[in-house]
Amino acid sequence: MAGTAPPVVFIHGLWLHPTSWAPWQELFEAAGHRTLTPGWPGVAETVELARADPDSIADRGIDDVVEHYAAVIDELPERPVLIGHSFGGLIAQKLLGQDRAAAAIAIDAAQIKGVLPLPLSALRSTFPVFANPANRHRAVSLTAEQFRFAFGNAVAAEESDALYERWTIPAPGKPLFEAAAANFSPHSPAKVDTGNEARGPLLLIMGGRDHTVPEAVTKATLKQYRDSTAVTELVEFADRGHSLTVDSGWREVADACLAWLGKQGLQPDTAL
Repeated sequence: MAGTAPPVVFIHGLWLHPTSWAPWQELFEAAGHRTLTPGWPGVAETVELARADPDSIADRGIDDVVEHYAAVIDELPERPVLIGHSFGGLIAQKLLGQDRAAAAIAIDAAQIKGVLPLPLSALRSTFPVFANPANRHRAVSLTAEQFRFAFGNAVAAEESDALYERWTIPAPGKPLFEAAAANFSPHSPAKVDTGNEARGPLLLIMGGRDHTVPEAVTKATLKQYRDSTAVTELVEFADRGHSLTVDSGWREVADACLAWLGKQGLQPDTAL
């Protein structure tokens, strides 16, 4: 695809507003991509509005989110590149497996069906949701302290608190319950077509200090693709936590994504 660049759709995960992708949008547009940052169904346009109306996103599950983004993709003139963080990374993988994307980058992606490791740090990160079974149908907010453990453990406390104040919103509990039960359900919405050999290339990115999606989860995800001959690669940022897409080191991760897209022939010749 020399000389052209497919559109890029950024998919946020739980607890971060879609506008948190703004610096990435600016960088990727400078590189020649049209970019979109649609929120999950029910997410309000601003952080403030999303915090004021948590019920609007409550009880939204994985399938709801996949169908929402599939509709966005259907309006585009060509298949996009999908870049998802956390649960957004799971959504990106599902859509790639459905042949709806030219390529996908899943950053610290939530566990898909078949991934067995569940480290203690991941359990602690999601405890605010699992502490109450009724949260399956509710939207749940994190405290600044909970955010620091789940997202900001690899940055200074002051930076973590600033990220919390700027970007966090309530998140539906349902996707977490669905992912947790995935290996006990033959028709789990967390199931991804990892055997699809005709799909576009996939890059998995992991943060070596991530508490929410520890490296064991991402490495186990990579193994799920072992029966596919399609391109599947892994990049690790050893000193980064779950906030790697929004903290002060975001540019290093974004540059790695652009470089990888270039290797796949998905960057224009004039890209920065």
